[in-house]
Amino acid sequence: MKDIVRSAYRHPLLVGEDLERLVAAHHRCEVEKGKVLIPEGQVAGEYYILQSGLIRAFVHDYEGSEITTEFFVAGEIAIVPDSLFQRSPSKETLVAATNSVLWKISFDDFQLLFHQVPGFSEWGRLWFTQQLFAMKQRSLEMITAKATDRYLRLVTEKPQIIQHVPLKQIASFLGITDTSLSRIRKEISQ
Repeated sequence: MKDIVRSAYRHPLLVGEDLERLVAAHHRCEVEKGKVLIPEGQVAGEYYILQSGLIRAFVHDYEGSEITTEFFVAGEIAIVPDSLFQRSPSKETLVAATNSVLWKISFDDFQLLFHQVPGFSEWGRLWFTQQLFAMKQRSLEMITAKATDRYLRLVTEKPQIIQHVPLKQIASFLGITDTSLSRIRKEISQ
């Protein structure tokens, strides 16, 4: 089922044999809920494309509490970019929030293909641009959007998170307390 890998690398310059080389560099792995893929403090050696399941990224705040920084769903790339590309210890932990099927590519294979396949570098430039835009949008929404609106957007864009992830983790991702999230959910359901 490497179609999910082909889909993740959709780009007009990434076709034919070049795309198939990239797809072949990915290896299928199944992980159980709770499996840590990249622990805090370790240099990321790979990234993943999700076929199914949910992956959560989190950090510990200054008080030691877990704060969810991202949820990755099917079709998305689960990655800790600063650790992978700067070869630095990860500040985030990447963990399976549900049983998941992933396609993994190692940093070494990525580097080799990135330099050998021109379409891959163009895909990478576009992907990073999209990620930067999404990150900026999220940080602006954390300041300008009401918590209810942030929650509704999450429900619309990634409904599987609401079904499979504990409220505490969702609340931390939205930048609100568990109590506030419970109140929002109650108001919406009325």
